Amino acid sequence: MPIVNTKLYPRSVVKRIVKAHTKCNTSKNVDVLLYLDYVLFLQKLVNEAGIEAKQAREKTITARHIRKVQTHVLQEFNA
Repeated sequence: MPIVNTKLYPRSVVKRIVKAHTKCNTSKNVDVLLYLDYVLFLQKLVNEAGIEAKQAREKTITARHIRKVQTHVLQEFNA
């Protein structure tokens, strides 16, 4: 039976990175919210790139498709 890692990310590392970049202390569950925002961003990026690939009549998503939609998706998440 394979060993499955149930931890998605190391919480202490995320908190340490945020603290180093912002020079502020973080609340208890801020790392969870950051991780969820990251996952939502990646999901949106892949979905938009898939739409772009379909419009180009291609079956696979390439780096070109990602680059085409990245500015649009980044603008949505910065707002």
